[in-house]
Amino acid sequence: MRAQVNLKCRLLITLGASLCAAGSSAASAQTISLRYGQAYSAMRSIFSLPVSVAQREGFFRREGLNFSVVVPLPGGSDKMIDALHDDTCDVTHVATAFLIRAALAGSDAVAIAAEFNNPIYSLVARPEIKSFADLKGKLVGLADEAGTITISTRKLLALRGLREGDFQVKIIEGTPARFTCLRRYDCAAVPLGQPQDFLAMKEGYRLLGLSNEVVPEFLYTVTAVRRSWAEAHKDAIVRYVRALTAAFKFIRDPAKRNTVVKTIVETAGSSEEIARQTLALYFEPERKVLPKQGEINLEGLSQVIAFMGEAGTIKAPLPPAERFVDLQYLHAAGAQ
Repeated sequence: MRAQVNLKCRLLITLGASLCAAGSSAASAQTISLRYGQAYSAMRSIFSLPVSVAQREGFFRREGLNFSVVVPLPGGSDKMIDALHDDTCDVTHVATAFLIRAALAGSDAVAIAAEFNNPIYSLVARPEIKSFADLKGKLVGLADEAGTITISTRKLLALRGLREGDFQVKIIEGTPARFTCLRRYDCAAVPLGQPQDFLAMKEGYRLLGLSNEVVPEFLYTVTAVRRSWAEAHKDAIVRYVRALTAAFKFIRDPAKRNTVVKTIVETAGSSEEIARQTLALYFEPERKVLPKQGEINLEGLSQVIAFMGEAGTIKAPLPPAERFVDLQYLHAAGAQ
């Protein structure tokens, strides 16, 4: 009888432990809502690729995130930090120059993961513009003067003999809007990202040069979050970083190339041919356009700060790159 009682006790203890473990597992797998802010101009460009892949392949869902993309009012990266502060979103895609500018103005926003390192922007001109010299006196559509797109484009123009005052400038945020300016013949030339640059060349517009001819390695776009919010939601941020890491590995896997091409076609509105050309531009050979797993290149961020100092958008002494990042979430996810 005592043996039977002991056996029943052991069974109850084992069952209780199993139920506790299951309860703990269920608690850790509890779904967390996370709102991701994305600029309207980034929606239909290659810069949405890492998050689009993570969403479509179920990486956010696998991490227990109820992930949703919030698209603020039309505008560029200058609006994205505002979206964090007015509670439009929890995390956001932003170009590093705008994150730096906002942080220096008092925002507690910081970068928690890299999205794009070294973007390749094409300076594309109307068909009759056969050289850089033909741009003299013409209107060039540029992005925000504080951003790396405009800084790199101006460097490219200067390399080819065109200085400030040699051409007119119109500030136009977002590759799609600049492409529209080119198509309407309002702009003689504009910097375009992918896939619009390939589409423009297919339509007969002329490629004058690439941004990476003059700009060394730097950090272009990141996922940013308010430091105070992240401290209170560490689990959600680590889950997000793990999902983003999985997306970068997926994008870089040659066996997944067809699936990535399909994602570009469906999100960026490009043809399959242009999607494949875009990936070949990035990876054949490797041009370090994308991080390997979301890691933040502090040297690349320092280069952005140097660009901003050179352009006069921030003043000396220049701040260290470490001021604008919080690496603890990448470390926790095993990505840095």
